[in-house]
Amino acid sequence: MLAPGDPAPQFVQRSTGNPRYAFHSAAGRYLVLCLYITASDPISQKVMTAVRANRDVFNDAQASFFGVSLATPDEKILRDEIPGIRHFLDFDARIASLYGSLPADMKPGERDVTMLRLWFVLDPTMRLLAIFPFEGDDGSAARVIEYVRNLPPPPLFSGIALQAPILYLPNVFEPELCRKLIETYETQGNEESGFMREENGKTVLAYDYGHKRRRDHALTDQTLMETTRNRITRRILPEIQKVHQFNATRMERYLVACYREEDQAHFEPHRDNTTKGTAHRRFAVSINLNDDFEGGEIRFPEYGPQSFKPPAGAAVVFSCSMLHAVSTVTRGNRYVFLPFLYDDAAAKIREDNLKFIDMNSALQQVPAPANA
Repeated sequence: MLAPGDPAPQFVQRSTGNPRYAFHSAAGRYLVLCLYITASDPISQKVMTAVRANRDVFNDAQASFFGVSLATPDEKILRDEIPGIRHFLDFDARIASLYGSLPADMKPGERDVTMLRLWFVLDPTMRLLAIFPFEGDDGSAARVIEYVRNLPPPPLFSGIALQAPILYLPNVFEPELCRKLIETYETQGNEESGFMREENGKTVLAYDYGHKRRRDHALTDQTLMETTRNRITRRILPEIQKVHQFNATRMERYLVACYREEDQAHFEPHRDNTTKGTAHRRFAVSINLNDDFEGGEIRFPEYGPQSFKPPAGAAVVFSCSMLHAVSTVTRGNRYVFLPFLYDDAAAKIREDNLKFIDMNSALQQVPAPANA
């Protein structure tokens, strides 16, 4: 059984508003996961009445409520109530299995089983704070809501304001190199940028302007590629080795990207290594090529509301497992160089996972590795 302090199991499941809701993308606030099993039960109905009566708590800033239904008839009656209230349609019992609602010794196809109805409260980094079994005629709703209401503001959940565990490195690219990369982007073409997701066991390229809007140029000039690789090798890799004791030997992508004001460009919270085709990625590097823009700042929701706008030529380096987002550009264009770093062991993972990549889409966006 799970216990407070454990990391919350991660999953992608259908919800009432999203056919593939990645639960980890909701990090950065308190999350309340309620396995009520069926919404038509009188106790579950009292749970929802109590939740709706406390929208000042479940407002997507302090906390978010996620109900979990295993009853297929609920699909007709459940709806998202944004902000703050969503429901997972857990008809294959994926969530119930991960969170201990089903017996561990349950046999495949077995239906006559007793299921536990449970509440889970998660902190903004998606570690378990508390677990409540259903009790009383309201299923413990009042007790859980009072507990969440009395929690400190999400940025102070640990008792102090946390600093995201990132490297912030000035003077990685010199001004001349920044200008050359911007010029290359503007004169040699660019294309709409998608994102990777898993579908039927394959890593595919997807497009959704609500999730991401950006245009990219993949470098082909070998001299320019060598120059960028040289700067990263000399100015970033030693810091990664010093701080993380990680020896990065490979670099993926020579990508100049642009978040344009006219596109209201942005990138919603995501992680960079959640598919088989991207599982090898270890560190993401974001090097601003200019700073004469507004918006377009990178933030790490699990570690508070602070956002970062490095000056031109400076880099933010962070683990690909960290949730991060880019705010909407509101003035000007943000130009940025965006490689990924990994090592020889991860290169083997990448090679092994090539069979899971949709050759018609995702592979086009994942260039062959080059030694860093």
